[in-house]
Amino acid sequence: MLTIDDLHTYYGDSHVLRGVALSLPAGVSLGLLGRNGMGKTTLIRTLMGYVRPASGRVQWHGRDVTAQAPERIARLGVGYVPEGRGIFPNLSVLENLVMSARAGVDGDKSWTLERVLATFPRLAERLRHGGQQLSGGEQQMLAIGRALMTNPRLLILDEATEGLAPLIVAEIWRVISQVRGTGISTLIVDRNYRAVLAHTERAVVLEKGKIVLAGESAELARDAGALTQYLGV
Repeated sequence: MLTIDDLHTYYGDSHVLRGVALSLPAGVSLGLLGRNGMGKTTLIRTLMGYVRPASGRVQWHGRDVTAQAPERIARLGVGYVPEGRGIFPNLSVLENLVMSARAGVDGDKSWTLERVLATFPRLAERLRHGGQQLSGGEQQMLAIGRALMTNPRLLILDEATEGLAPLIVAEIWRVISQVRGTGISTLIVDRNYRAVLAHTERAVVLEKGKIVLAGESAELARDAGALTQYLGV
């Protein structure tokens, strides 16, 4: 479904991504691991079109989408939950959700407002609240719910549990498991590598902009030596 080939990305003179290549089949969940500053968010922002790569290629279902505008990537069926959540603070919970509602590229309408509110009961209780009135955990639920309202084929989550209370973190991972069960592919970045490996089929580890470790998540979870070397755990 998603193929990234020999991707090189710079921020000014800083060479951030150095020949990254990976593939994500339909229906598969992929974990993206690495210490801070190793290129995880840059990789996501590059494939989403926010950052233009110096070279390399991003393909979606065999179609070259390298450096296309973010809104065009989204309309191809990619839902994005960015680090920092990115909700609209001056809109209500209801407005944040319905403004993104649309059928998927194949006409799928599985994720309706009613389904999102059933998945996140807290949001149902706060429909008229402004985005700025929500707690951090509720804002994260809103960000995920808003992405699901686009009925995506791929859901990208960048640090979805960062800074949240343990009970909310558990709730977020429960929802991620539920989403995976519907057949939506997921690309997950999170500092809790154990949780990432437990909720994905495959994973890759970035070190200084290069993929240094890749494989099935269950196998990587058993490789304590490699995880210590590249993640500092």
